[in-house]
Amino acid sequence: MARRTTARITKKLAPKPRPPAKPKARVMPRKKAVPAPKVGRAGFASPRKVKKVLQAVLYYDRKKNRELRSGGGVTPVLVGGLWAWGLNNVGQLGTGNTTAVSSPVQVGALEDWATVWAGSSVVHMVKGDGTLWGTGEAGNGRLGDGSTTDKSSPVQIGALLDWSTVGRTVVTGHSIKTDGTLWAWGRATSGGLGNGTTTPDLSSPIQIGALTDWAQVDSMNNGAAAVKTDNTLWVWGEGAFGRKGDGTTSDTSSPAQLGAAEWAQVSCADSFTFAIKTDGSLWSWGDGANGRTAQGNTTDISSPVQVGALTDWLFVSCENNGGMAIKTDGTLWGWGDNGFGQLGQGNTTEFSSPVQVGALTDWDKLVYATEHMMAIKTDGTLWACGRGASGRLGTGNNSDVSSPVQIGALTDWIDVSAYTFSTYAIRTME
Repeated sequence: MARRTTARITKKLAPKPRPPAKPKARVMPRKKAVPAPKVGRAGFASPRKVKKVLQAVLYYDRKKNRELRSGGGVTPVLVGGLWAWGLNNVGQLGTGNTTAVSSPVQVGALEDWATVWAGSSVVHMVKGDGTLWGTGEAGNGRLGDGSTTDKSSPVQIGALLDWSTVGRTVVTGHSIKTDGTLWAWGRATSGGLGNGTTTPDLSSPIQIGALTDWAQVDSMNNGAAAVKTDNTLWVWGEGAFGRKGDGTTSDTSSPAQLGAAEWAQVSCADSFTFAIKTDGSLWSWGDGANGRTAQGNTTDISSPVQVGALTDWLFVSCENNGGMAIKTDGTLWGWGDNGFGQLGQGNTTEFSSPVQVGALTDWDKLVYATEHMMAIKTDGTLWACGRGASGRLGTGNNSDVSSPVQIGALTDWIDVSAYTFSTYAIRTME
């Protein structure tokens, strides 16, 4: 899904020159001087700008091609206006109604949104001041606002100013605070919350354990996976299809470590998982239908298996039927189901191994959302391909597109997230 990265990658990657900057980073005060390190998601480290990080947080201002280190009680964060489009049946677009739209519309008038993470009929956002917000479906408490009532406009989750990052919410939500603590809310089935139980559901965030070294988290259906600051990977929840990667199909209600301390980023789908190691290798496990694990077959696997032999993978995003990834050279790759052209190949052919999308090397940010994908290039332009139903591509219509097309002509997009039917993005608007 950017401006903040903390994956401990062993390679130092020098970013390519950027176009002259227009927007400026706004400095938004936070109560915490140094947030917990973040690795990125299921949306979204900035793959062209990853550098070696040693237990510190680097904020990267893409438009000015410079690094900003947090400190002195102030955290530099690039913020902007929030935009949304697609299905809106339960108010998940946050526009105050339930009307679907096929072109980007602004959510409110504020321009202080720092990051956005789409989930299943619900979306969560963090503002530059560290507050957490959500809109959409509240069933099973997935909205996290203390109720099970759907909302059609963003509502604040609690009153605290110390939220750092949030993973996508399917039926369970997970988030990390600036002090490195892990929090969860929503459905408890199969141990998906990670709090050691399978009941009851929770409509407000609770802390998971007492540790303060969580860096990145991503949720799956009834479960989650997270990376700590020491590069260890932890999994919990439903184990069907081997989705937890622990060699079993058993459920686990508390975080359990998977393998050694060598993981940089993780992305979860409903029934399978992808992760990148600190050496740049790509690994997958879980449900293999449609070639979604990129292993060249459709076989389920219950332990991590490397995808190919290359070590130049930088960021991965997966969801339901497949996934996509960006390499260190800025190329874009995809695999799995392609029934609506979501892999950007100009066709609807299914692929069980990674295939390159075009020949360009300027892809900067990515989200794969089951039947469509959204991406931002290094010049700040926004692109989409795949299924167009409900207006989820943002092209102004409901037509499918099998090769990436630009959404509008703007060059100030800084963050994007999507989940199946709806899409969200942030613009600097300066």
